[in-house]
Amino acid sequence: MPQTTPYAGKFSPNPYSKTSAHYTPVETVYGGLCYHDNSLVSGSLEALIQHLVPTVDYFPDRSYIFTFLLSSRLFLHPYEVMSRVCYMCLEQHRTTDPQIDRRRIREIAPKIVQLLTEWTETFPYDFRDERMMRSIKDLTHRLALGDELSRRAMQRMTQRLLRKLTTLGQYEESLVTSGTPATERLTAQKAKQQASRREDVLSVCSDPFILAQQLTHIEMERLSYIGPEEFVYAFALKGPQDNHKCFFNKRRPSNLEAYVDWFNRLSYLVATEICTPVKKKHRARILEFFIDVARECFNIGNFNSLMAIITGMNMCPVSRLKKTWSKVNTAKFDILEHQMDPSSNFYNYRTALRGATQRCLTAQTSREKIVIPFFSLFIKDIYFLNEGCVSRLPNGHINFEKFWELAKQVSEFLSWRLAACPFERDRKTLQYLISTPVFSDEELQLASYESEGPENHMERDTRRSLRSSLHRA
Repeated sequence: MPQTTPYAGKFSPNPYSKTSAHYTPVETVYGGLCYHDNSLVSGSLEALIQHLVPTVDYFPDRSYIFTFLLSSRLFLHPYEVMSRVCYMCLEQHRTTDPQIDRRRIREIAPKIVQLLTEWTETFPYDFRDERMMRSIKDLTHRLALGDELSRRAMQRMTQRLLRKLTTLGQYEESLVTSGTPATERLTAQKAKQQASRREDVLSVCSDPFILAQQLTHIEMERLSYIGPEEFVYAFALKGPQDNHKCFFNKRRPSNLEAYVDWFNRLSYLVATEICTPVKKKHRARILEFFIDVARECFNIGNFNSLMAIITGMNMCPVSRLKKTWSKVNTAKFDILEHQMDPSSNFYNYRTALRGATQRCLTAQTSREKIVIPFFSLFIKDIYFLNEGCVSRLPNGHINFEKFWELAKQVSEFLSWRLAACPFERDRKTLQYLISTPVFSDEELQLASYESEGPENHMERDTRRSLRSSLHRA
């Protein structure tokens, strides 16, 4: 059985539709599923599960498999879906004749393996549940009774899954251990005192293009570990039923949250680097450097780092440094801010994102395939899609039209996630970006006042209070 890849790209939310100039739209209900214009739009949960189950003569469309497995966790624990699928595949048509059962298993086994391969490749986190792994083990044993080739294919699939889960676990552990210990933090006052000796970003990497490339490495690595189901869990604050509450409160992949944390860290790193230098000329040089880095991120298609850098430069401790900004040619910065202008629902950014996506589809080089969206806005779009449409219709059916659209957006993300970063790694720069201490809000504010003094009594009182509280800390 050949290995499949997660479903991504060329997603058809209408895999059953007919397109014809003479085709008359028809609504039909078949087996608990409702179709409009030959496109599946709703169905009972049981009928949707049945539609997932392969038979000797039928295998579900890949886009349907992805959409159902993505959305079904809003209603059922993945283990319950697995249990029902296994039952429908093997148990409900079981006879009293072992020979007939063995022949039937041999006929259906390749398709069962294919379905589970799709599941394990695209939603590996589901199989951190011991019950899911027991189901795979049991299925492997059952298939061995009728089809040795399928048993071996199941074993290969399980080995790939275990390797992937091991890698995911190691990555999550690295996120925990890579955080900067509190004892290594530099307060704003100490940083000012040590500024002439302290290593800063320019002493580590003075080429904005290289820094943008290293930021892209970090972004793409962190994106690659985000499971598609995490977008559903992001707005599934509660379980669908009380008896499933434990599932939604249980430990789940935290890679999405870690990625958002990375955005915040980069913003604070930018602000820290700008506010720390004692000399105005040095601060201006770092400001100009990050503007150039942001421009290179835009050219690469790394919109998340671009927005994080702009956010850092727009933080109050940085924006108030008027004397520093007066030494900077802000024309390039104004262009970047225009590209990421939030007005009209980020119209300019969305236009640039569509351009990067089109470039990705026709890419001749690996660099042209890079698309890293402004992630917080991507999450917000999915959130509003969920909030704007009901998941269940008045007749109790699942609103599958909504989930086709959800799957379309998430599958596009998966296609971006699959791209390989073509740039050479600079380990020293990467380590600096990930681990160098950054200031807190209070430390940034004090550093800003130490760089360019308070302008009024209120700011002087604030600086005095900050000095006092940070010295005590």
